[in-house]
Amino acid sequence: MATAKDMLQSADWKLEKHMPVIEAQDLARKAEAINISVSVGKEIPHPNTTEHHIAWIAAYFLPKGEKFTYLLARSELSCHGASTLGPNTSTIYTQPSVTLNFKSEKSGTIIAISQCNIHGLWEASREITVE
Repeated sequence: MATAKDMLQSADWKLEKHMPVIEAQDLARKAEAINISVSVGKEIPHPNTTEHHIAWIAAYFLPKGEKFTYLLARSELSCHGASTLGPNTSTIYTQPSVTLNFKSEKSGTIIAISQCNIHGLWEASREITVE
């Protein structure tokens, strides 16, 4: 029987256009904002068309020693060139990128998941130390 983790794909973001890329500081201080950015297609641009696009990006945080993640943000990327005239007729295209900040008293792992409407779910993670 397949599970959710069986659907998550991963690869080197420098070689795979679907991979989320997490940019964040490696070291943060307790109770201070941790700024992160998650984007898709940093090295190899992902198509952003009506037919092939990133539908959403979600960012989670798993504190060290805990079992469950915290959803930091989920961003729906809704404009992919469609209009009442048909596919790819609009000049409005949402770029697959999200920037946010959060605070934590613990070190842990940022986990990002993106959804390509054709190629499914893609996952990346990054450790952060909080002192």
